[in-house]
Amino acid sequence: MKKAQIGIIGGSGLYDLDQLKNSEEIIVHTPFGTPSDPIVLGDMDGVSVAFLPRHGKGHRLLPSSVPYQANIYALKLLGVKYLLSISAVGSLRENIKPLDIVLPDQYLDFTKSRKTTFFTEGAVAHISMANPVCHQLSELVKRAINDVLQDKPTQLHHTGTYICIEGPHFSSKAESEYYRFIGADIIGMTNMPEAKLSLEAQIAYCSVTFVTDYDCWHPKEKNVNVTIAIENLQKNIFNAKEIIRLAIKNINNSQPSSPAHTILNHSLVTPLAHMSDSNRAMIEVLLS
Repeated sequence: MKKAQIGIIGGSGLYDLDQLKNSEEIIVHTPFGTPSDPIVLGDMDGVSVAFLPRHGKGHRLLPSSVPYQANIYALKLLGVKYLLSISAVGSLRENIKPLDIVLPDQYLDFTKSRKTTFFTEGAVAHISMANPVCHQLSELVKRAINDVLQDKPTQLHHTGTYICIEGPHFSSKAESEYYRFIGADIIGMTNMPEAKLSLEAQIAYCSVTFVTDYDCWHPKEKNVNVTIAIENLQKNIFNAKEIIRLAIKNINNSQPSSPAHTILNHSLVTPLAHMSDSNRAMIEVLLS
């Protein structure tokens, strides 16, 4: 099977990467089911890349219905070590404007009904989420974004706290104000448990978020709706694809060592010898 060290998860509005050459669709079966869509393996400027649309082509899946475990496990099976996640978000801060880009470095997980871990009874681990985003990977992505945004009005925010809500509903005004009060900067529905599972799979993770709206807290701006979000997202699709292209080049040239790549060395509690055959096989994939 063809492999790729770099994976891209496309969010709302980004359902394909037309820059990929010699591409093929691969259906990957995992212990957690099948991913959101067949994974597209191809080459971008001579670099092997795996691409997966998070919601499936045609945006078929609700945020709560995305098979996050299968998505990350499938990318791991294909050899992915670096994962770039593309997402749409709302802003909870005056200075973070629609069409801006944010690289979140922290998360608040307010999801309620998602399976958030690969680990289970008989295979116990406790992963540190102190630093959910790989700093080394984020620096390479930041460089790509700065190159793309030269002479453009779009602003890059190097850090931020992303609150992930269950959805599919947008927030009430009371919720939006509460999220601001507890320190969230941007709001979305998909980076959790994606970031947690990536760490469990020893994959370096970085999310590039494209701001589409001010949620519903702003007294002078329209409350978010799908039309507003999609219209603003489409304005950034070209930037998103260029950022991906340059980030892939930077990652391939640098191939940084990430703390994520060895995190299970000090997180796994149950010895492999004490696991069932099925649990051991699953964990050995994560360890590989």
